[in-house]
Amino acid sequence: MTDAMTIVSLARRTDRINMKDITSLLIDDFIELHGDRSYKDDAAIMGGIGTLKGRPVTVIGNHKGTTIEENRQTNFGSPHPEGYRKSLRLMKQAEKFNRPVINFINTAGAYAGVEAEERGQGEAIASNLLEMSTLSVPILSIILGEGGSGGALALALSDEVWMMEFSIYSILSPEGFSSILWKDAKRAKEAAELMKLTSSDLKELGIIEKVIKETEGSEWLDKKSILADLKESISDKLIELEKQPKDMLIQKRYERFRKY
Repeated sequence: MTDAMTIVSLARRTDRINMKDITSLLIDDFIELHGDRSYKDDAAIMGGIGTLKGRPVTVIGNHKGTTIEENRQTNFGSPHPEGYRKSLRLMKQAEKFNRPVINFINTAGAYAGVEAEERGQGEAIASNLLEMSTLSVPILSIILGEGGSGGALALALSDEVWMMEFSIYSILSPEGFSSILWKDAKRAKEAAELMKLTSSDLKELGIIEKVIKETEGSEWLDKKSILADLKESISDKLIELEKQPKDMLIQKRYERFRKY
């Protein structure tokens, strides 16, 4: 059994499935939309419209790079407030046109710099949570790598949350947890075990609904096969969610989070 800190390391790898893979292999006819209509476009959040097995969908996700230069351009996947405001704009647009929303999460957390706080980082995240709680279209969130803190939750207040097999979802990093609890970041491995941040832990605890396999036995599955299976799973789930009356969809979403 893989230990928690090893899974943390795997979740942070730059060669994991990313938004470029999603928008080229999973979503057809993808058109990227930009900007929050208030300040600027945040490259840490990629979003737009496309189709999944012929169904129009809105797709939003944290965008990390695979090189140092790309990571600098996308702020290592840590959004500023305008990134969350862009995502909310696209989700409200999806509601207007009755399109389901699929969110893909891979961030260590929202950007915590001074300029982000000056532009209302906390308010932007809170607005996402408030608006997503009553969004009248299906919302499905999938954690691709790191799912860190409120920065991840801002895209994860959904009807269901799924995780890749070697991804993580937690209130903060193991290094941050051990620094706060024990004043010693070197105890991160110990912290990772205590935090129950792996997909298997969170599935057992009922925090997430599905684990997406990345391996078969000891062999890693290739991205194309993972995404082909994922396309079928997402399509089936959207069909199921779309059958529910809108008021029931919202009520079940509310009850999902209240049970925690």
